[in-house]
Amino acid sequence: MKFRAIIYSEDREVAFIKLNRPEVRNALNDELLDELEKALGLIERRDELRVIVVSGHKDFFCAGADIRKLKGWRSSLDAHSFWVKIQRVIGKLETMPQPTIAAVSGIALGGGTEISLACDLRIAAENAVFGQTEINLGIIPGAGGTQRLPRTVGVTVAMELLLTGRLVKASEALQIRLVNRVVPVAELESEALVLARQIAEKPLWAIRMTKSCLMEGLQMNLSQALAYEGRCFEFLVSTEDYQEGISAFLEKRSPSFTGK
Repeated sequence: MKFRAIIYSEDREVAFIKLNRPEVRNALNDELLDELEKALGLIERRDELRVIVVSGHKDFFCAGADIRKLKGWRSSLDAHSFWVKIQRVIGKLETMPQPTIAAVSGIALGGGTEISLACDLRIAAENAVFGQTEINLGIIPGAGGTQRLPRTVGVTVAMELLLTGRLVKASEALQIRLVNRVVPVAELESEALVLARQIAEKPLWAIRMTKSCLMEGLQMNLSQALAYEGRCFEFLVSTEDYQEGISAFLEKRSPSFTGK
């Protein structure tokens, strides 16, 4: 499948989605969202793809929603279809069975921050700048920023950032735990690939059950979440990769996982 607003590629078990509207700093429009959704649909059905990396240009990850689209809005009906679509697409990114890594360089504002928040892990280049700046336009985030940001950095910090629209540089993003690590701009892609491969070499179903337990468990009370964890644990004991992992440990050799 050919894309225009994104660049899609694969490197063994890793799928790469690169936002590609450089003329507008990767601002989100219908075409980009449609293509992102299609790419995720293709990846979702392929077990051999273990990890997804989402990136942009070195100077801009994503500048947020395309303001030219917003300019013509006059009523709630004008905005309805957009937030429904963007929440659906970003929600799909969040719920992909594969772990997702946002490799953020340059600005990631509004929807750009929200895309990164929907990913499981975030690596920031030293020039990265995050911000939920929607309040400066007289609106609020519509793609999950009011919900995922406090779940990531805490309510107090999120409240300040949402109410002021203040920009957060990479060093502060690391301090408030918005990102996992900060690396030089020139090393961002290689660091994301190293992390992706560290995850991809692990057994397929253990990767997926780990993500599922963490994400689904956060929506449950503790007793429900522990029961869910137990059922996932039971399932993994029935896999061939479990037997291989145990055998390799006892035999003091590297495991050879097959995804079965």
